[in-house]
Amino acid sequence: MTYVSPGKGYERDSRYIATRITADGREGFPVRPGRYRLVVSRACPWASRAVVVRRLLGLEQALPMAVAGPVHDEDSWTFDLDPGGRDPVLGIERLKEAYLAREPGYDRGITVSAIVDVPTGAVVTNDFPQITIDMSLEWAPHHRPGAPELYPAELRPDIDAVNEVVYRDVNNGVYRAGFAGSQETYEEAYERLFARLDWLSDRLARSRYLVGDTITEADVRLFTTLVRFDAVYHGHFKCNRNKLAEMPVLWGYARDLFQTPGFGDTVDFDHIKRHYHLVHSDINPTGIVPAGPEPEPWLAPHDRAGLGGRPFGDGTPPGPLPRAERVPAGHNPLPGAGPP
Repeated sequence: MTYVSPGKGYERDSRYIATRITADGREGFPVRPGRYRLVVSRACPWASRAVVVRRLLGLEQALPMAVAGPVHDEDSWTFDLDPGGRDPVLGIERLKEAYLAREPGYDRGITVSAIVDVPTGAVVTNDFPQITIDMSLEWAPHHRPGAPELYPAELRPDIDAVNEVVYRDVNNGVYRAGFAGSQETYEEAYERLFARLDWLSDRLARSRYLVGDTITEADVRLFTTLVRFDAVYHGHFKCNRNKLAEMPVLWGYARDLFQTPGFGDTVDFDHIKRHYHLVHSDINPTGIVPAGPEPEPWLAPHDRAGLGGRPFGDGTPPGPLPRAERVPAGHNPLPGAGPP
Protein backbone atom coordinates (compact mmCIF):
# COMPACT_ATOMS: atom_id res chain seq x y z
CA MET A 1 0.00 0.00 0.00
CA THR A 2 1.18 3.53 -0.79
CA TYR A 3 1.54 6.07 2.01
CA VAL A 4 4.44 8.21 0.77
CA SER A 5 3.96 10.96 -1.83
CA PRO A 6 7.38 11.68 -3.41
CA GLY A 7 8.49 15.26 -2.86
CA LYS A 8 5.70 16.03 -0.42
CA GLY A 9 5.14 16.07 3.32
CA TYR A 10 2.58 13.87 5.05
CA GLU A 11 -0.85 15.31 5.84
CA ARG A 12 -3.29 13.23 7.90
CA ASP A 13 -6.87 13.10 6.65
CA SER A 14 -8.86 14.39 9.63
CA ARG A 15 -12.32 14.38 8.04
CA TYR A 16 -13.89 12.26 10.74
CA ILE A 17 -17.52 11.37 11.41
CA ALA A 18 -17.86 13.64 14.41
CA THR A 19 -21.28 12.63 15.73
CA ARG A 20 -21.14 12.25 19.51
CA ILE A 21 -22.75 9.73 21.82
CA THR A 22 -23.95 11.80 24.78
CA ALA A 23 -25.78 11.29 28.03
CA ASP A 24 -28.71 13.44 26.83
CA GLY A 25 -28.69 12.06 23.28
CA ARG A 26 -28.69 15.56 21.80
CA GLU A 27 -27.11 14.36 18.56
CA GLY A 28 -29.45 11.42 18.19
CA PHE A 29 -27.27 8.83 19.93
CA PRO A 30 -27.84 8.58 23.69
CA VAL A 31 -25.51 6.64 25.95
CA ARG A 32 -27.05 3.19 26.37
CA PRO A 33 -25.14 0.22 27.81
CA GLY A 34 -24.86 -2.55 25.23
CA ARG A 35 -26.26 -0.54 22.32
CA TYR A 36 -22.90 0.27 20.71
CA ARG A 37 -19.80 -1.67 19.72
CA LEU A 38 -16.30 -0.17 19.93
CA VAL A 39 -14.24 -1.43 16.99
CA VAL A 40 -10.47 -1.29 17.46
CA SER A 41 -7.22 -2.81 16.35
CA ARG A 42 -4.52 -3.43 18.94
CA ALA A 43 -2.00 -2.48 16.25
CA CYS A 44 -3.26 1.10 15.94
CA PRO A 45 -2.08 3.75 18.42
CA TRP A 46 -5.19 5.89 17.94
CA ALA A 47 -7.49 2.94 18.65
CA SER A 48 -5.31 1.80 21.55
CA ARG A 49 -6.16 5.03 23.37
CA ALA A 50 -9.79 3.92 23.49
CA VAL A 51 -8.81 0.42 24.63
CA VAL A 52 -6.81 1.82 27.57
CA VAL A 53 -9.42 4.38 28.62
CA ARG A 54 -12.26 1.87 28.39
CA ARG A 55 -10.34 -0.53 30.64
CA LEU A 56 -9.29 2.12 33.16
CA LEU A 57 -12.90 3.31 33.48
CA GLY A 58 -14.39 -0.19 33.58
CA LEU A 59 -16.67 0.19 30.57
CA GLU A 60 -16.25 -3.40 29.35
CA GLN A 61 -19.90 -4.34 29.89
CA ALA A 62 -21.39 -1.00 28.91
CA LEU A 63 -19.38 -0.65 25.69
CA PRO A 64 -18.47 -4.06 24.24
CA MET A 65 -15.41 -4.24 21.99
CA ALA A 66 -14.60 -5.84 18.64
CA VAL A 67 -10.94 -6.38 17.72
CA ALA A 68 -10.00 -6.25 14.04
CA GLY A 69 -6.95 -8.05 12.74
CA PRO A 70 -3.61 -6.24 12.55
CA VAL A 71 -3.24 -6.28 8.76
CA HIS A 72 -5.66 -4.51 6.43
CA ASP A 73 -5.69 -3.83 2.71
CA GLU A 74 -6.57 -0.65 0.83
CA ASP A 75 -10.25 -1.41 1.30
CA SER A 76 -10.74 -1.92 5.01
CA TRP A 77 -9.93 -3.41 8.38
CA THR A 78 -11.20 -6.98 8.59
CA PHE A 79 -12.45 -9.29 11.36
CA ASP A 80 -10.17 -12.17 10.48
CA LEU A 81 -9.50 -12.93 14.17
CA ASP A 82 -13.11 -14.04 14.61
CA PRO A 83 -14.52 -17.44 13.59
CA GLY A 84 -15.53 -17.34 9.95
CA GLY A 85 -13.92 -13.94 9.54
CA ARG A 86 -17.03 -12.10 10.76
CA ASP A 87 -17.64 -10.00 13.83
CA PRO A 88 -20.05 -12.16 15.88
CA VAL A 89 -22.29 -9.23 16.83
CA LEU A 90 -22.27 -7.00 13.75
CA GLY A 91 -22.10 -9.95 11.34
CA ILE A 92 -19.74 -8.13 8.97
CA GLU A 93 -16.42 -9.16 7.45
CA ARG A 94 -15.07 -5.63 6.89
CA LEU A 95 -15.43 -2.46 8.91
CA LYS A 96 -16.15 -0.67 5.63
CA GLU A 97 -19.62 -2.21 5.69
CA ALA A 98 -20.48 -0.23 8.83
CA TYR A 99 -19.17 2.99 7.28
CA LEU A 100 -21.26 2.46 4.15
CA ALA A 101 -24.30 1.78 6.33
CA ARG A 102 -23.81 5.26 7.78
CA GLU A 103 -22.90 7.04 4.53
CA PRO A 104 -23.49 5.25 1.21
CA GLY A 105 -20.59 6.20 -1.04
CA TYR A 106 -18.35 6.98 1.96
CA ASP A 107 -14.96 7.91 0.48
CA ARG A 108 -12.82 8.82 3.48
CA GLY A 109 -10.58 6.76 5.71
CA ILE A 110 -11.93 3.51 7.16
CA THR A 111 -10.32 4.13 10.53
CA VAL A 112 -10.28 2.71 14.04
CA SER A 113 -11.37 3.37 16.64
CA ALA A 114 -14.96 3.49 15.45
CA ILE A 115 -18.15 3.13 17.47
CA VAL A 116 -20.93 1.27 15.67
CA ASP A 117 -24.63 1.42 16.50
CA VAL A 118 -25.54 -2.26 16.76
CA PRO A 119 -29.27 -1.97 15.87
CA THR A 120 -28.51 -0.22 12.56
CA GLY A 121 -25.01 -1.59 11.93
CA ALA A 122 -23.83 1.95 11.11
CA VAL A 123 -20.79 3.84 12.37
CA VAL A 124 -21.74 6.60 14.78
CA THR A 125 -18.30 8.17 15.11
CA ASN A 126 -14.63 7.66 14.35
CA ASP A 127 -13.54 10.95 15.95
CA PHE A 128 -10.87 9.27 18.06
CA PRO A 129 -9.81 12.30 20.18
CA GLN A 130 -13.42 12.94 21.22
CA ILE A 131 -14.26 9.28 21.79
CA THR A 132 -12.01 8.96 24.84
CA ILE A 133 -13.08 12.32 26.29
CA ASP A 134 -16.71 11.25 26.00
CA MET A 135 -15.89 7.93 27.65
CA SER A 136 -14.74 9.96 30.66
CA LEU A 137 -17.58 12.48 30.72
CA GLU A 138 -20.70 11.20 28.93
CA TRP A 139 -20.36 7.58 30.05
CA ALA A 140 -19.58 8.51 33.69
CA PRO A 141 -22.72 6.86 35.19
CA HIS A 142 -21.45 3.52 33.86
CA HIS A 143 -17.88 3.74 35.16
CA ARG A 144 -16.73 1.04 37.56
CA PRO A 145 -16.53 1.88 41.27
CA GLY A 146 -13.11 3.43 41.87
CA ALA A 147 -12.61 4.54 38.27
CA PRO A 148 -10.01 7.33 38.00
CA GLU A 149 -10.76 10.84 36.76
CA LEU A 150 -8.84 10.97 33.50
CA TYR A 151 -10.14 14.39 32.46
CA PRO A 152 -10.81 16.34 35.68
CA ALA A 153 -12.37 19.77 35.19
CA GLU A 154 -9.66 21.71 36.99
CA LEU A 155 -6.89 20.22 34.82
CA ARG A 156 -8.59 20.29 31.42
CA PRO A 157 -6.87 23.45 30.11
CA ASP A 158 -3.45 21.98 30.95
CA ILE A 159 -4.35 18.55 29.58
CA ASP A 160 -5.63 20.08 26.36
CA ALA A 161 -2.48 22.19 25.94
CA VAL A 162 -0.18 19.20 26.43
CA ASN A 163 -2.31 17.02 24.16
CA GLU A 164 -2.12 19.59 21.36
CA VAL A 165 1.68 19.72 21.19
CA VAL A 166 2.10 15.99 21.81
CA TYR A 167 -0.30 15.21 18.97
CA ARG A 168 1.38 17.63 16.57
CA ASP A 169 5.00 16.76 17.26
CA VAL A 170 4.95 13.20 18.67
CA ASN A 171 1.75 11.20 17.97
CA ASN A 172 1.49 12.49 14.41
CA GLY A 173 5.14 13.54 14.25
CA VAL A 174 6.38 9.98 13.89
CA TYR A 175 4.08 9.56 10.89
CA ARG A 176 5.24 12.84 9.38
CA ALA A 177 8.79 11.50 9.56
CA GLY A 178 7.95 7.99 8.38
CA PHE A 179 5.76 9.07 5.46
CA ALA A 180 7.86 12.06 4.39
CA GLY A 181 8.31 12.30 0.65
CA SER A 182 11.46 14.42 0.69
CA GLN A 183 14.62 14.82 2.74
CA GLU A 184 13.51 18.30 3.78
CA THR A 185 10.10 17.28 5.11
CA TYR A 186 11.62 14.25 6.85
CA GLU A 187 14.29 16.29 8.64
CA GLU A 188 11.76 18.92 9.71
CA ALA A 189 9.53 16.27 11.26
CA TYR A 190 12.52 14.49 12.81
CA GLU A 191 13.79 17.66 14.47
CA ARG A 192 10.36 18.59 15.83
CA LEU A 193 9.83 15.09 17.16
CA PHE A 194 13.05 14.90 19.13
CA ALA A 195 12.81 18.51 20.32
CA ARG A 196 9.41 17.65 21.79
CA LEU A 197 10.69 14.39 23.30
CA ASP A 198 13.47 16.39 24.97
CA TRP A 199 10.85 18.84 26.27
CA LEU A 200 8.80 15.94 27.62
CA SER A 201 11.89 14.44 29.27
CA ASP A 202 12.54 17.71 31.09
CA ARG A 203 8.93 17.91 32.22
CA LEU A 204 8.78 14.29 33.38
CA ALA A 205 12.11 14.48 35.21
CA ARG A 206 10.23 16.59 37.79
CA SER A 207 6.80 14.95 37.72
CA ARG A 208 5.67 11.35 37.60
CA TYR A 209 2.80 12.17 35.24
CA LEU A 210 2.28 14.78 32.54
CA VAL A 211 -0.42 16.86 34.25
CA GLY A 212 -1.06 16.82 37.99
CA ASP A 213 -0.16 13.91 40.26
CA THR A 214 -2.39 11.21 38.76
CA ILE A 215 -2.82 9.50 35.39
CA THR A 216 -4.83 11.59 32.95
CA GLU A 217 -5.91 11.54 29.32
CA ALA A 218 -2.56 13.16 28.48
CA ASP A 219 -0.60 10.15 29.73
CA VAL A 220 -2.78 7.74 27.74
CA ARG A 221 -2.17 9.68 24.52
CA LEU A 222 1.59 9.80 24.94
CA PHE A 223 1.87 6.16 26.07
CA THR A 224 0.40 4.66 22.91
CA THR A 225 3.15 6.29 20.84
CA LEU A 226 5.99 5.54 23.25
CA VAL A 227 5.10 1.85 23.53
CA ARG A 228 5.53 1.53 19.73
CA PHE A 229 8.70 3.58 19.50
CA ASP A 230 11.48 1.00 19.60
CA ALA A 231 9.44 -1.76 17.95
CA VAL A 232 8.38 0.37 14.97
CA TYR A 233 9.11 4.09 14.83
CA HIS A 234 12.85 4.00 15.52
CA GLY A 235 13.66 1.86 12.47
CA HIS A 236 10.59 1.66 10.25
CA PHE A 237 9.88 5.43 10.43
CA LYS A 238 13.55 6.48 10.68
CA CYS A 239 13.02 8.18 14.06
CA ASN A 240 16.49 7.04 15.03
CA ARG A 241 18.32 9.74 16.95
CA ASN A 242 17.71 7.62 20.04
CA LYS A 243 15.74 4.57 20.98
CA LEU A 244 13.21 5.05 23.75
CA ALA A 245 15.42 2.74 25.83
CA GLU A 246 18.23 5.29 25.39
CA MET A 247 16.16 8.19 26.80
CA PRO A 248 16.23 7.45 30.53
CA VAL A 249 13.38 9.65 31.74
CA LEU A 250 10.92 8.72 29.00
CA TRP A 251 11.92 5.05 29.21
CA GLY A 252 11.26 5.01 32.94
CA TYR A 253 7.97 6.87 32.50
CA ALA A 254 6.82 4.48 29.76
CA ARG A 255 7.71 1.42 31.86
CA ASP A 256 5.86 2.90 34.82
CA LEU A 257 2.70 3.19 32.74
CA PHE A 258 3.22 -0.19 31.06
CA GLN A 259 3.33 -1.86 34.47
CA THR A 260 0.18 0.00 35.60
CA PRO A 261 -2.98 -2.14 35.17
CA GLY A 262 -4.92 -0.94 32.16
CA PHE A 263 -1.91 0.09 30.09
CA GLY A 264 0.59 -2.65 29.33
CA ASP A 265 -1.90 -5.47 29.63
CA THR A 266 -3.70 -4.11 26.54
CA VAL A 267 -0.55 -4.04 24.35
CA ASP A 268 -0.01 -6.62 21.60
CA PHE A 269 3.55 -6.30 20.30
CA ASP A 270 3.00 -8.96 17.64
CA HIS A 271 0.04 -7.08 16.14
CA ILE A 272 1.95 -3.79 16.28
CA LYS A 273 4.95 -5.11 14.37
CA ARG A 274 2.93 -7.04 11.81
CA HIS A 275 0.68 -4.08 11.05
CA TYR A 276 3.38 -1.53 10.31
CA HIS A 277 5.80 -3.81 8.50
CA LEU A 278 3.23 -5.62 6.36
CA VAL A 279 0.75 -2.83 5.59
CA HIS A 280 3.31 -0.14 4.71
CA SER A 281 4.64 -1.99 1.69
CA ASP A 282 6.05 1.15 0.07
CA ILE A 283 8.35 1.58 3.10
CA ASN A 284 9.02 -2.14 3.66
CA PRO A 285 8.56 -3.84 0.27
CA THR A 286 10.04 -7.16 1.44
CA GLY A 287 7.34 -7.61 4.07
CA ILE A 288 9.90 -8.83 6.59
CA VAL A 289 8.67 -8.38 10.16
CA PRO A 290 11.48 -7.76 12.68
CA ALA A 291 11.99 -10.44 15.31
CA GLY A 292 12.93 -7.94 18.02
CA PRO A 293 13.16 -6.05 20.19
CA GLU A 294 12.61 -8.38 23.11
CA PRO A 295 9.69 -7.20 25.27
CA GLU A 296 10.96 -8.33 28.69
CA PRO A 297 12.79 -5.02 29.44
CA TRP A 298 9.36 -3.41 29.77
CA LEU A 299 9.10 -5.23 33.12
CA ALA A 300 12.35 -3.81 34.54
CA PRO A 301 12.06 -1.57 37.64
CA HIS A 302 11.32 2.03 36.72
CA ASP A 303 12.04 3.85 39.99
CA ARG A 304 9.41 6.52 39.26
CA ALA A 305 7.45 6.17 42.50
CA GLY A 306 9.97 8.43 44.24
CA LEU A 307 8.55 11.37 42.29
CA GLY A 308 5.29 11.00 44.20
CA GLY A 309 1.90 10.89 42.65
CA ARG A 310 -0.88 8.32 42.90
CA PRO A 311 -1.72 6.56 39.64
CA PHE A 312 -5.47 6.37 40.26
CA GLY A 313 -5.88 9.25 42.69
CA ASP A 314 -8.62 8.35 45.16
CA GLY A 315 -9.68 5.48 42.90
CA THR A 316 -8.43 1.94 42.42
CA PRO A 317 -6.76 -0.09 39.65
CA PRO A 318 -8.97 -2.05 37.27
CA GLY A 319 -9.37 -5.72 38.01
CA PRO A 320 -8.07 -8.62 35.93
CA LEU A 321 -8.72 -8.56 32.21
CA PRO A 322 -11.81 -10.46 31.08
CA ARG A 323 -10.59 -13.71 29.55
CA ALA A 324 -12.06 -12.84 26.15
CA GLU A 325 -10.03 -9.61 26.04
CA ARG A 326 -6.63 -10.96 27.05
CA VAL A 327 -3.79 -10.43 24.60
CA PRO A 328 -2.69 -13.72 23.01
CA ALA A 329 0.03 -15.59 24.88
CA GLY A 330 3.50 -14.64 23.69
CA HIS A 331 2.43 -11.20 22.44
CA ASN A 332 2.94 -9.47 25.79
CA PRO A 333 5.44 -10.10 28.62
CA LEU A 334 3.13 -9.24 31.52
CA PRO A 335 2.00 -12.15 33.70
CA GLY A 336 -1.73 -12.58 33.24
CA ALA A 337 -1.93 -10.55 30.03
CA GLY A 338 -2.37 -13.64 27.87
CA PRO A 339 -4.54 -16.70 28.38
CA PRO A 340 -3.19 -19.13 31.01
